[in-house]
This record gives sequence, C-alpha cells and structure tokens, in this order.
Amino acid sequence: MIPVLLADDETLIRTAVATMLDLEADLDVVAHVESGEELLAVWQQRARSGEPLGVAVIDLQMGGLDGIETAVRVLETTPEAGILIVTSHGRPGYLKRALSVGVRGFVPKTSSAATLASVIRTVHQGGRYVDPSLAAEAISAGDSPLTAREADVLEFALDGASVEEIARRAHLAVGTTRNYLSAAMTKLAVTNRYEAALKALELGWI
Repeated sequence: MIPVLLADDETLIRTAVATMLDLEADLDVVAHVESGEELLAVWQQRARSGEPLGVAVIDLQMGGLDGIETAVRVLETTPEAGILIVTSHGRPGYLKRALSVGVRGFVPKTSSAATLASVIRTVHQGGRYVDPSLAAEAISAGDSPLTAREADVLEFALDGASVEEIARRAHLAVGTTRNYLSAAMTKLAVTNRYEAALKALELGWI
C-alpha cells in the first residue's frame, strides 16, 4: 500500500479526492488536512515514528504556507519525499519553481481520479510527471522575473481590486501586498498594478 497525505483548504474537494483515492486497491489516504502547516506536522510525526511516508498531494494555493512552501519544508526534513502538487492555477512560474525545489509531480485539478492515482504511483516509484499542457505553457512563456507571491497578487489585481481586497484574497497583510505589487511593477516597468497584471498575463506569467 502507498500511504497518501492530502492537503487542500477546500473541504469538499479534499474529502472527495480522499474518497476517490481510497477506492484504489494500492492507495491508502492516511490523513487529509486543510493547511500546509498541518500536513507538515503529520508528515514529520510519521517520519519520527518510522512509518512509511508515501506521497504528499498538496494544493498549490492555500492560506498560510502555499503548496510549494510546504513542499520545501517537507523536503528539508525528508529529502527523499515524493510530492505531487495539484492546482487550478497552472502558471509557468509556479511549475518551474516547484520542479526546482524537488517536487516530482504537477497536475491540474481538472485531472481525473485515475490520472491522479497513476501520477501518485509514478512519484512513489521515484519518477516525475508534469501535465503535458502545463509543460508546454511553461516552455512557451519563458522565464518569469516574478516570484510566486508577486504573481499571486497581480492575478488578483486583474479585475481592478483594491490593495485591501487583493490582500484579503491572497491571505496577506496589506503592507506585504503593497510591497509585492511595487516589486512586480518595477520588474515589469509599468506605473500601476493593473498595467502590471495585464502585461504579466500577456507574457504568460500569471
């Protein structure tokens, strides 16, 4: 049996995925939690007790630690960990960052349960899997100068939201949000956050 730990802050999606994966004869969802912090705590507890670690399936965008930040923390304590990121936001910058830190799987949330189960098996065996459409987008987009959080706040700026609203959506402090927006505007050589968001969208970076 392959132990599977799930982290997703959307309860309905998390429980549905856990139920579907448990139907697979060789997969055992040993925990499903709503944050990266909780997954990290369960993972480390299992590592300390010598239990098989299996594969961590982590949602990319969560409050607190996001999926990639959680992956980094997991890999710091167990470098051999098998980690699969699932996302509804397959931005090229996120994919490249995930692979650079040691994530071995990256798939959209639109993937079927059968595909997700197959990728979990691949990751558990030490292999890698990146959704082909996401990989193609990453190749065509080129390297983004934006950090993951800068890309986040720009995406939330696309509809003209206020800084306060962007901060709320991104689960960030207002001051931190202003700093990310300012840095992104500087990198993209524009004068306001809306222009920065449009330019980043055109370039495939959000």
